[in-house]
Amino acid sequence: MTGMTTNPDTLIATFGLLGVLAVVFVETGLLVGFFLPGDSLLFTAGVLAAQVHPAVPIWLLVLTVPAAAIAGDQCGYLLGAKAGPAVLETRGARRLGRHQVDRAQRYFATHGKATVFLARFVAVARTLTPVLAGASGMRHRTFTGYSIAGSLAWGAGVPLLGYLLGGIGFVRAHLDLVLLAVVAVSLVPVLLGVVGGRLNRHNGRPAPADAADLPESVPAGMR
Repeated sequence: MTGMTTNPDTLIATFGLLGVLAVVFVETGLLVGFFLPGDSLLFTAGVLAAQVHPAVPIWLLVLTVPAAAIAGDQCGYLLGAKAGPAVLETRGARRLGRHQVDRAQRYFATHGKATVFLARFVAVARTLTPVLAGASGMRHRTFTGYSIAGSLAWGAGVPLLGYLLGGIGFVRAHLDLVLLAVVAVSLVPVLLGVVGGRLNRHNGRPAPADAADLPESVPAGMR
């Protein structure tokens, strides 16, 4: 992991729009994007687009980022569909931790289609969800519809939020603090899930259905 791939300012200054699109694609397309700064990168790109002479104008971000997100989702889905559940035993998935993968599988089996849309807004979840959708046998057309909706909302919404806030002097002067807040908010669902799981184990509550049963536990309505 290098500063260039984890620092949004450095990445944008070095690679411009192509760097932004590459990160968005890899984060969901190759099951190795857990460490990439998706939310903070798009927010920073939006803030920088609010400058008088931006390197990447906001209209170009709004048009191209959702397309890269959709393409990444499709790649992740096909990866899961071709390799099946075994893809979650790869080195990339193991780096995240077995408990996180199991939790994502159980959540996906329970919530199905809604997960494809909502995962776009949650760090880590957006990396795993396309692969889980493909491995579980979700219909490609169904997955694509929810993927497009989520990618448009996230890929256009986060840069636009940065663009609107970029006109505020405090945001420009304290961008590092604002980015920390963005990252913290995106990690809240993950942290709540970890804490909730530990509390359940501490209280002796039974765990949800085993992740190995995912394909059989996927609701019929999402196939």
